[in-house]
Amino acid sequence: MNTYTLNFQQICQNNPELKFELNTQGDLIIVSPTGGETGNYNAELTTEFVIWNRQRKLGKVFDSSTCFKLPIGSNRSPDVAWITLERWEQLTPEQRQTFPPIAPDFILELVSPTDNLKDTQDKMQEYLDSGVKLGWLINPKTRIVEIYRQGQAKEVLENPRYLYGENVLVDFILDLTEIWE
Repeated sequence: MNTYTLNFQQICQNNPELKFELNTQGDLIIVSPTGGETGNYNAELTTEFVIWNRQRKLGKVFDSSTCFKLPIGSNRSPDVAWITLERWEQLTPEQRQTFPPIAPDFILELVSPTDNLKDTQDKMQEYLDSGVKLGWLINPKTRIVEIYRQGQAKEVLENPRYLYGENVLVDFILDLTEIWE
């Protein structure tokens, strides 16, 4: 186990002005802040999930500041994450206060101009390897969405208008019109 793995939370606490992630190889990654457009897209997307979740009360929605300690050893912060209420309530209050040691049921990553697509795709695979059931990688520049599902090959959609939450995010439909504009 890499030294960073043992001290990751302390590194984050000692450097609150920076955002870090840790991949499965134990490499410490400094995550660049987003620009205005990406920040706006992130806010709009998170809002859609919060509204849906408030209506159904099926789980918890998390923003891009939340770092999850994934079962495979990485520490990652998806742009949007969702965990069923049942799984969230299995965590202790202490686990909920720190980096939750749980893989979300759903994650969304939005490709920003500073992101390396291959690194982001590798991150999506880490999520699946950790137990995430459904993941969306949205690239506003190319209008391509990659859908990651447990036990299935990645699906690539060109310029989709809608994304559906399938059996993970029941009755959730994301309209991508504003992201593509």
